[in-house]
Amino acid sequence: MKSFDYTDSYPKWQKSMKKTHKILIPDMLPYHFALFEAALRQEGYEIETLHNTSRTVIDEGLKHVHNDTCYPCLCVVGQYIDALKSGKYDLDKTALLITQTGGGCRASNYLSLARKAIHSEFPTVPLISLNFSGLEKDSSLPLSIRLILKLAYCVLYGDVIMWCFNQVKPYEKNSGDADKARNNAVKVVSELFAKGKYKDFKQVTTNIISDFASIPRSLEKKIKVGIVGEIYVKYSSLGNNNLEKMLLKEGCEPVVPTLLDFVLYTILGKVNDARMYGTHKLMGKIYKFVYDKLHKMQLEIREIFLQTSNFEPPHDMEHLRKCADTVINQGVKMGEGWLIPAEMAAFYESGVPNIVCAQPFGCLPNHIVGKGTIRTLKKLHPDINIVAIDYDPSASSVNQENRIKLMLAAARGEAFSDTNKAV
Repeated sequence: MKSFDYTDSYPKWQKSMKKTHKILIPDMLPYHFALFEAALRQEGYEIETLHNTSRTVIDEGLKHVHNDTCYPCLCVVGQYIDALKSGKYDLDKTALLITQTGGGCRASNYLSLARKAIHSEFPTVPLISLNFSGLEKDSSLPLSIRLILKLAYCVLYGDVIMWCFNQVKPYEKNSGDADKARNNAVKVVSELFAKGKYKDFKQVTTNIISDFASIPRSLEKKIKVGIVGEIYVKYSSLGNNNLEKMLLKEGCEPVVPTLLDFVLYTILGKVNDARMYGTHKLMGKIYKFVYDKLHKMQLEIREIFLQTSNFEPPHDMEHLRKCADTVINQGVKMGEGWLIPAEMAAFYESGVPNIVCAQPFGCLPNHIVGKGTIRTLKKLHPDINIVAIDYDPSASSVNQENRIKLMLAAARGEAFSDTNKAV
């Protein structure tokens, strides 16, 4: 009997499917993906972000993905399969979208793993790759300059909304005000995409910040907790067991790095390759041009924050690079590479010494640049307070929360017993 060869027989995305198929995307970035939906709908795609987060999602992932594979892949595949089994979608008119970074991370192989798992039960459902690295050319989402530009603005606006929300939510006097401002900002920006009036980012950013800044807030001083780590578990509530909500419940202010930091870090990886190894020099110059443009916009956004509010502005990528240089070489770019220790050092310098380093099981690069750099960071900053938390399908959420609570106890200067230290 001929063995099954999924590379030859899997269904491929066709341009004609744009008119007939609904595209499902896994939930990773709660602030940004709503804007991605709006941008893609304007391009004629029918898009839906999945929000199924029950234990069934993890169980489906365990059934279809080897448990030695990194946890984010398991979550994504489980979310896909759980949705396809729900009966809510016409399987002959449904497609799945997944992003690929194209780097050394196993995330670049998610599509192959997901394709094999899904095709065995849902042979008519194609998977689409969204990437900027030339991967999966026969199954990639067509990327025009116009669409790339829209997605870039989604990153910028999503970051502004997330950054403002996290600085308002812990202090709002009227419960729900921050949520209303967030929902309104997403609605307004989505409408701007529909009208083609999304490019005046200075005015749009000013309006978003002003809306959040007008919310009545208490002057109570709360512990700020930075969240760093692998990109999926850093942002996805499914991947990190609702870490931000847990911190809010504990009376803390979660501080989550912007997605633009990761985008610029990825671009710099190409620039550094050309500079350090002399490879792809022309592409290195192109990436440097793109980096300079995006970095300029990042600086302009920082300036708007400083001029229009008392919010702490987002990090400057050039400052993050200097922070990285004190800990690790910028040639270390597997996974989130030098960005993780850079963010931890920058958090400390900006008054956020308490940090959760979220590490998914199976993500070797992030364990090296996350856990592996904590010792160096503590030598540089003896009072930095970092806890590394592992996320995997068998990890106890109670144990995860207890370890975070111990970190918070240290931040508050609370005494706790030797028994609790062992949790």
